Amino acid sequence: VRHHLRRTLDRLYADRLMLQLKDLISYFENSGLADNIRENDLLFPLIESVHVLSIRLVVGSILAVDLRLLGLASIHQSVSRVTQGILPLAWCAFVVAVASGSLLFISNATKYLGNGYFVAKIFLICAAGLNMAIFHGISAKDLPRCENEARLPLPARLAGGLSILLWVAVVACGRWIGFTMQAG
Repeated sequence: VRHHLRRTLDRLYADRLMLQLKDLISYFENSGLADNIRENDLLFPLIESVHVLSIRLVVGSILAVDLRLLGLASIHQSVSRVTQGILPLAWCAFVVAVASGSLLFISNATKYLGNGYFVAKIFLICAAGLNMAIFHGISAKDLPRCENEARLPLPARLAGGLSILLWVAVVACGRWIGFTMQAG
């Protein structure tokens, strides 16, 4: 009896959360800002251009770090030297990408949420963030003693390789969103 009651309460709580999320999405999608983005002939393409450029900066910056982790680029520089010069740019570009992507999202939120490539892109970005967090939490602890070596330990190389795969998949999904959105 307790198990059945708990499942029912969990379902009611989840349904209430989903309803609140739908209300929040609807609020933004029906806002004046979303209408302006959706209806203006210049605003959507301008925001999309900013989004694409910022994503290119994010991926390019991260790629430089990942190639260093793999021992394929900048092998005569320490990992910390490479990251110190590149990661601030990557984080700034990421903030711009999130802001511009959020503006694009609210212009047609329900359609984006119904697009499998959009959902995959969001999950892949989260996976890339998790990969980075795991790397910094576990593998990066060993880097100070070997960061000047051309060939880094296997966990660092795996994190770099996985990061490249994830970001390439993010870009691919991002490109396919535009080709698979339902018109109207």
